[in-house]
Amino acid sequence: MPDDDRSNGVTRRRVLTAGAGLAAAGGVGAAVYSAWRSSTYLFLLHEAPTHAGHIDHAWQGSQVQRYRALGTTGIEMSDISFGGAGIGNPDVVARAVERGVNYFDTSPDYSRTGSEQVIGRALRPHRDKVFIASKFCTAEGHLPKDTPVAQIIASVEASLTRLQTDYLDVCIIHECNDLGRLMAPTFHEAFDRLKQQGKVRFLGVSSHTPNLEQVMRHAVDSGRFQMMLVAYNFKNWPDLTDIFRDAHARGIGVVAMKTLKSARATVLQSFVEGKQAFSQAAFKWVLSNPHVSGLVVSIKDFQQIDEYLYASGQKLTDGDLALLEKYDQRIAHEYCRPGCGECLDHCPNGVPVDDVFRYAMYAEDYGWPAQAREQYARLPIDRNASRCASCPAPCEAACPFEISIRQKLAGFDRLLG
Repeated sequence: MPDDDRSNGVTRRRVLTAGAGLAAAGGVGAAVYSAWRSSTYLFLLHEAPTHAGHIDHAWQGSQVQRYRALGTTGIEMSDISFGGAGIGNPDVVARAVERGVNYFDTSPDYSRTGSEQVIGRALRPHRDKVFIASKFCTAEGHLPKDTPVAQIIASVEASLTRLQTDYLDVCIIHECNDLGRLMAPTFHEAFDRLKQQGKVRFLGVSSHTPNLEQVMRHAVDSGRFQMMLVAYNFKNWPDLTDIFRDAHARGIGVVAMKTLKSARATVLQSFVEGKQAFSQAAFKWVLSNPHVSGLVVSIKDFQQIDEYLYASGQKLTDGDLALLEKYDQRIAHEYCRPGCGECLDHCPNGVPVDDVFRYAMYAEDYGWPAQAREQYARLPIDRNASRCASCPAPCEAACPFEISIRQKLAGFDRLLG
């Protein structure tokens, strides 16, 4: 693997000591960023398996048109890159390589290691020209922050075996919902050892949390991370623009995820604007930020490769902005933004409203009813949505999006119960 020493500019001991204390305590693009700063809430939803409502023949054979620097890592990544959640066909991965995609994001808990196995099999002949990112994780899920160092190292070595490679370009501390996990000494010691052994090149961080801005700000300031995998989409998280600018100035790569703002299948079925796909408009908006290195989006079939890569290297237009605004208007009072959480403290029964909305999304939009019911069944009976039918619903007054929470959750209980 390439010889890299960029990640050791700040010592682990000095940074973790500081982190532990904190944890206890011009043109269309310019105009849209100015307007974006007035928006406060994140539409943070897992990317659904979607396609455009129509297929344009012009998309066929689309290829990557632009590569961007991932900070100062030396990696030049395809601006639209491959997210491996749900991938089952190695031929799709190989096709992406043929079309110029060179950055692949995966994790052991995607399809219970299935994603790593498929990507590893497909990328083995191309390993010298692609970059692979995975997570500190197992098939069962994210490793707790107090996981022993030896166990963390063993989990990464298992990923290397499945991916049929000697090293990861990036290994990511995933689901950093607080500073304690972000700066957990076990993860950082494991990374330092793996880097010394030549098994991991760079350290990354990702977050799906209402504390996203706090976590990412500290990740930048800590000097420990070389890349950030961040939920980023149209009109949300205004402070991220400043964080991205500072990350860029410090040589930290920024990779965007959740760029499709869930792209609800129930909405997109009737959401057609001429020859433009919603996905392409969403990608162009994300990539119009010069401080974003690239984006990863879940790709599962050949049609998505054609559709998504058609946006590579293209400029954001007024038509794109109009399309994104129209989509926002369609979803404004329908879908829960899991990065918001305004209603949660107002529920007298402690129902995890955002989680129930997410489980319903799995059933209705992803086509994963069994998984959705399994996750819903894990909620204690006194904290699931069955309590909502007779509740006065103080949560609704707290919702900044005026969602009819009680009505929706009662319906979700019938769907998932």
